[in-house]
Amino acid sequence: MHEPDLTGSRQDLTVGEAARLIGVSVRTLHHWDALGIAVPSGRTWSGYRLYSPDDVARLQQVLVYRETGMPLARIGELLDETDTNALEHLERQRALLLARITRLQRMVRAVEALTDKETRMSTTPEQRAEILGTGWDLAWEEEAQRRWGDTDEWAQSEARRAAMSASDWKQVKEESDQLLADLAAAMREGAEPGGERANALAERHRASIDQWFDTSHSKQVLIACGYVADPRFAAHYDGYEPGLAAWLKKIIDANAAAHGVDPATARWQ
Repeated sequence: MHEPDLTGSRQDLTVGEAARLIGVSVRTLHHWDALGIAVPSGRTWSGYRLYSPDDVARLQQVLVYRETGMPLARIGELLDETDTNALEHLERQRALLLARITRLQRMVRAVEALTDKETRMSTTPEQRAEILGTGWDLAWEEEAQRRWGDTDEWAQSEARRAAMSASDWKQVKEESDQLLADLAAAMREGAEPGGERANALAERHRASIDQWFDTSHSKQVLIACGYVADPRFAAHYDGYEPGLAAWLKKIIDANAAAHGVDPATARWQ
């Protein structure tokens, strides 16, 4: 229980009151505080957190941005921008939320359409595009089949696709989105190629390809060359964070080198 306000004009909220007001747990507010994203500006006489009206407004901003799917680290950066006012934040949040609503509605329609075929079914390219959202271009799949349709890797990938259900594709999308968010965050936070964090992300990236066909570090290095050589790949990754395509190639090369592969002489094996 907080100390009584002798003036009768108390506006600050305890952590429990603030949590109930915005609809999150006390533990969540403690987490945001520890990360420095939303730090209460006041304390009671006995050291308990107190949130001012401005603090609560920031909590609400964090909550809205989080609902768009944005990583917490990026939210903190946005809210600390000195040249962005409250109205600009609201306009940005509205656009992000509308985009997220559109993606979720598309996902719901796709899952509903596939519900009666949930038990180990083969999806068509059109169904996969629906499930994976607007970032998936059917032309990429058609081009890939023209280029690699007669390879062992393509046959292995097609066999694995045929065994996937709608929920499997949904999981692929969620894991892909999370990997991209984690890559962008690591780059922004200065993770060095060859470091523990960067190597772990490079291994997650390799695993994301390995789910389709057996992917060695050599193959991953060669695939990553396309991320900087092909403007479409570069635009895809750089859309999440400027320079991400080139940085991703660097961490893949460094991780491959740590596993005995020279990126300069890597072969498809």
